[in-house]
Amino acid sequence: MAWLDPSLLLLTAAGTLAGIYVGAIPGLSVTMAVSILISFTFSWDVNDALALMVGVYCGGVYGGSRTAILLNIPGAPAAIATAFDGFPLAQRGEAGRAIGVSTVISVMGGFIGVAALALAAPAVAEFALKFAPRDYLLLAIMGLLLVGSLSGESMAKGVFAGAFGVILGLVGMDPLTAEGRFTFGTVALLGGVHFVIAMIGFFGVSEALVQLHQIGVKPIKQDVSRILPSWSVIAKYIPLSIRTSIIGVFIGALPGTGGDIAALLAYDHAKRTVKNPSRPFGTGAYEGLIAPESANNAAIGGAYVPMLTLGIPGDAVTAVFIGALFIHGLKPGPMLMIETPHLFWFTVGNLVLANIFLLIFGLTGIRIFAKMVELPKGILVPAIIVLSVVGTYAIKNSLMDVYWMLGFGIFGYFLKMYGYQVGPIILGVILGPLMDESYRQAIISCRNDFGIFMLDLVTNPLSLVLTVAVIFMMINQTRLWPFFLRIFRRRT
Repeated sequence: MAWLDPSLLLLTAAGTLAGIYVGAIPGLSVTMAVSILISFTFSWDVNDALALMVGVYCGGVYGGSRTAILLNIPGAPAAIATAFDGFPLAQRGEAGRAIGVSTVISVMGGFIGVAALALAAPAVAEFALKFAPRDYLLLAIMGLLLVGSLSGESMAKGVFAGAFGVILGLVGMDPLTAEGRFTFGTVALLGGVHFVIAMIGFFGVSEALVQLHQIGVKPIKQDVSRILPSWSVIAKYIPLSIRTSIIGVFIGALPGTGGDIAALLAYDHAKRTVKNPSRPFGTGAYEGLIAPESANNAAIGGAYVPMLTLGIPGDAVTAVFIGALFIHGLKPGPMLMIETPHLFWFTVGNLVLANIFLLIFGLTGIRIFAKMVELPKGILVPAIIVLSVVGTYAIKNSLMDVYWMLGFGIFGYFLKMYGYQVGPIILGVILGPLMDESYRQAIISCRNDFGIFMLDLVTNPLSLVLTVAVIFMMINQTRLWPFFLRIFRRRT
C-alpha cells in the first residue's frame, strides 16, 4: 500500500492535474511530457518517479478532449474521434454538459482498464502475442474502413480524403529499405510528416480559418449550470461504455497501437450498434462522445499489460516507461512479476488514484474552459493559430514543421469549403504506415508467396475472424446489403 503514502498521493495528483492541461494544448503530447520527466526524475526513488509519470499519462490522455469539444482541435491524437460529436455539442451550447459526461465516462473507462490490468493481465498479454503481422494488417484495414463513418454526405469525398491521408503517411524514409518515398528529392521530407503536425493543421488552423466566416456572429452562450451529469444519464450509457472500454483494453494491449486507434474503432462500433442515438452521429450525439472517451482511457490499462508482463510497450508512452524502469535498475518483462511483484500492484494502485484525481480535477475549471467558446472570434481565431504554431514547433523545434502545419491548415480550409471531411485524412496518416509495414512483414514471413499469405488469412482462427469482420465492414460501407438481401431472397 505504498501508493497511499501522502507524498506519493501528492505527486500523483500533481501529475494528473499537469497532464490535463498539457494534453489540452495541441502539439504538447503525453509522450513528450513523460520523456521530459525522465530527465528530471532519474535520481528520484522509483516510486516517486512512477507516481508522477502515471498521473501525467492518465491526465494527458483525458486532457485532449477539452479542446476537441470546445474548439474542434484535438489536444492529443486519442481525442480525434471525440471532436466528431463533441464540437457540435459545444456549438449547441452544451459544452459544459459534454465535458462533464466525458469526464465521468473517461474515469469509468479508466477503471475498467485498471481492472483488466489487475485481474487478467497474463490472459490479455497472451492474446495480444497471438497477433501476427497479417492480423495487424487486417486491424489497420478495419480502421481504414472507418472512412465510411467519417465521410459525411459523400462517400467518394471520404475515400479521396482517406487515400490522401495514406499517401501523406507514407512520405519519408522507407522503414525496410531506407529509400526515400514521395520526397521528390527533398531532404527535408526524409523524416516524413508527423501525424500530430497534420492533425494540428487540418483540425486547428483550418477550423480557425472557417471561423473567420463567422467573425460577426454572436458567440453561443454555453449552459454550465449543471456540469455533473445525473446518475440516470450515466446509467443509460453504461452498456455502451463497457463495450467500448473492452475494445480499448484489447487495442491498447496490442504493441504499437494506442488510444487513438482504440477511440476510432470504438466510435465506429457505437455508430454501428446504437440504433436510436440521442442525435444523428456527427451532429452532437452523446454516444459519439462517450465511445471514444471510454476507449482511449481504457487503453491506458491495456497498454500497461504487455509492458509489465512481457516487457513489450503497448504504445509510445509505455515505451518511455520501459526506459524509465531500466534507468531505475528494473527489467520489465516476466521476471518483473516474479522479482518485484510489489511494483505491479504499486502501478495498479497509482492508476486507481490517478483516475480518482482525474474525476476531481476533470470536473473543476469547466466553467472557465467553456468561456473559451464565448470569446469574440477576433480574439479566438488568432489565439487558435498562435497555439497551433507553438504546439507544432514544440514537437521537433523545427520551422519546417510549422510551414507544413500552416499549409495543411490552408488546404484543410478549402477541403471543408467544398464539403470534404478532414477526419479521414488523419485516419489515413495514422493507419497508412501501420498497414504498409504490416503487409510487407506478413509477405516476408510467407517467403514472398502471396498464395501462402492468402491461405494464412483463412486457416488461422484469429486471422479468419478478422478477415470475416473486414468483409462485413466492406459490404456495409459500400451499401451492398440491399443487393445481397435481394439475391438471398430470390434463392430462398
